Amino acid sequence: MTDRRNSPLMTPPGRTSATPKSHSRRLERVAILVMDSVGIGALPDAGQYGDGGSNTVVHTAMAVGGLPLPHLSALGLGWVIEPAPGVEKVEKPSGAYGRAAERSPGKDTTTGHWEMMGLVLDRPFPTYPHGFPPEIIDEFTRRIGRPILGNKPASGTIIIQELGEEHLRTGAPIVYTSADSVFQVAAHEEVIPVEELYRMCQIAREILIGPHAVDRVIARPFVGKPGAFVRTERRRDFSLRPFRPTVLDALKKAGLAVRAVGKIADIFAGQGITWAAHTGNNRETLEVTWDLLQHSAEPGLIFANCVDFDMLYGHRNDAPGYARALREFDAWIPRLLAALGPRDALVITADHGCDPTTPSTDHSREYVPLLVAGPPIRPGVALGTRSTFADLGATLAEAMGVEAPEAGTSFADAVLAQIQ
Repeated sequence: MTDRRNSPLMTPPGRTSATPKSHSRRLERVAILVMDSVGIGALPDAGQYGDGGSNTVVHTAMAVGGLPLPHLSALGLGWVIEPAPGVEKVEKPSGAYGRAAERSPGKDTTTGHWEMMGLVLDRPFPTYPHGFPPEIIDEFTRRIGRPILGNKPASGTIIIQELGEEHLRTGAPIVYTSADSVFQVAAHEEVIPVEELYRMCQIAREILIGPHAVDRVIARPFVGKPGAFVRTERRRDFSLRPFRPTVLDALKKAGLAVRAVGKIADIFAGQGITWAAHTGNNRETLEVTWDLLQHSAEPGLIFANCVDFDMLYGHRNDAPGYARALREFDAWIPRLLAALGPRDALVITADHGCDPTTPSTDHSREYVPLLVAGPPIRPGVALGTRSTFADLGATLAEAMGVEAPEAGTSFADAVLAQIQ
């Protein structure tokens, strides 16, 4: 497991002196698990993004001949997706269930997560379907002291096979983008050490501002030999800082813990975070989340991102791998629910889609599931279709007794039973 003690954002998870009085909160702890890219059907405007007809969960289930997800089904997943082989529509769901539409333009990780926490964009982050302009690349190569390879949209696994051997020979990092607003830098760990790759990405982050403010610069280290290069788990995201306060800031300001697991701290550039664990895969993320639920009673938020769905399977059009990851995630749910206290809730959602059965290897613009469970949650509450991911942030703010975000409508009253 990733050594959490090395996290630059980590602070001891003991109770802070500024913790608000308990009567201002309806919940003590909320754990939000983001199943990165687990979409459940195309949004009405998906065709404008080239994603008409996408449906990550349903198409994955169809591709593998059935996808039993008993615990997600028990929470109500079957009620918010189109019929999918293996996904049961249980008679009495144990959780509250619904789906959410993204109001912000775009379909990337940062946009989705920011909107969850109440920050809705009015215009998309810039994208570069023809590569980055000379003023960006020239400044980047000048500051890193090396030429670059690539500078085009590409699949990350394909471009390292295409240019990896030349990279080994020249030492030039591979720069590429995608349909999303990303500037990605790939380098072999034996050619450019990972810390140096991170430094290059920090330089790119400094350059990519103003009209070229892409939402993420991503370090993509890899290892291996020509014909057999593989990316490692030492990926790192360098995101823009949110340009307005989010619910995370409100929680932190109120003295509550905001514990980020996976790439959450990177997505928010550390803003509003009190403690972080940079995990490398879904299993580590779920282990850390479960450990926090088991052993830390500190009130606040645990915000976790399970990246494997997207990074390992969606972008690689690997439907069997995607299905396997969903089954593995599903098997963790009973352990997580058992770790909840009497005033705790678990939320399971996603940030966009990434249908592994379509010709595209990019994200897809889809609805996301919204499943809520725990001792204080009324079972079987139908949340319907929420018009923005920000409804989750508004609900979190009300349940934790902090300032509400500008966007979003709380559903706290609908799902929270009377707590003594």
